[in-house]
Amino acid sequence: MTEIIRLKGIIPPLITPLNELGDVCEESVRNLIEYVHPYSSALLPLLTTGEGWKLSKKQWINMLEYTLKYSKGIPVVAGAEFPSTDQVIEYSLIARNLGVNAIVVTTPFHQDLKQNQIFDHFYEIAATVDMPIIIYHEQGFSKNTIELETMIKICKFKNVVGIKEASGDVVFTNKLIVSVQVPVFQGWEHLAFATQNPAGYIFPLANLEPQICWKMYTHPSANIQHQLDELCKKYDINDVAPSQNIKIHLKDKGIILTQL
Repeated sequence: MTEIIRLKGIIPPLITPLNELGDVCEESVRNLIEYVHPYSSALLPLLTTGEGWKLSKKQWINMLEYTLKYSKGIPVVAGAEFPSTDQVIEYSLIARNLGVNAIVVTTPFHQDLKQNQIFDHFYEIAATVDMPIIIYHEQGFSKNTIELETMIKICKFKNVVGIKEASGDVVFTNKLIVSVQVPVFQGWEHLAFATQNPAGYIFPLANLEPQICWKMYTHPSANIQHQLDELCKKYDINDVAPSQNIKIHLKDKGIILTQL
């Protein structure tokens, strides 16, 4: 199995820049990674912000290849955000063969799954893929909630190495942090300061403003929370999938070459 890693800090969920031909823009990926790298402990392509679920297989693979190529040695954890367990396994095996350090996985995209079905989904992935897994707890795409007791059971799998907690319920998040033995990362900017002792943050804003995200991690304060809130308003990235707005502003900053 891929070596187990212990993550903390800022992990930007990278956007996927495409050129006019629909190919992943390698130069833009390189520039973006150079921009966020000084404040990042790992890189996360192909999750919600990276629109991994809607890319072609070639686009998905190319984005991952370029991220690995320009990662400068920091861990790369790949989003495997797909509607079915079988698809998650298929793409996770591709990611493993390319050399990623972990995969990031949510529940299937089927509303109102029972908790035992959610458990079985992660059990099958953990057993089949046999590599480090980060649980992505969200509701925007899957329409499911993982209950605390279910999450505790899932986190006992030997290859579960973290949680991206994007439920939007900070009371649940704080309970989760003290209930599991793996790092928990807050995924919502507006809940950063209210989250008690997270392992770090996986914020879409980190594509645009990695330094302020890093400051919140190293010196959390109400003042920095206010700055985060104002930046999210400025860039209009409070949507469930804010990728397009982020691309527009990254292009305006001269960091990427395309807003596609």
